Amino acid sequence: GGCPMKKVIMIKIPGCPYCAKARKAIGLLQEEEKYKDIRVEEIDETTQPDLAAPYGKDYYYVPSLFIEGKKYFEAKPGMDYDTIEKAVRNVFEEARKA
Repeated sequence: GGCPMKKVIMIKIPGCPYCAKARKAIGLLQEEEKYKDIRVEEIDETTQPDLAAPYGKDYYYVPSLFIEGKKYFEAKPGMDYDTIEKAVRNVFEEARKA
């Protein structure tokens, strides 16, 4: 049983090093049993502006991670991989809550 997990939306742009770090963290976390069912949908702000638009007022930096329209993480310049990984893990924990 159990409810389906909430989907995480990641807003990104091409060539963004922080997006690359977030994607790496997402991939590694999804290998963990408890996070394997979490779906992450990436929205590219440059090629999918219409999909990114509803989130636009809530973030400035990418990647930004949302669950059901609410922002749970926004990268800041200078963040290292560990900081981003912790943030992604927190978002995944949030997504697991019903």
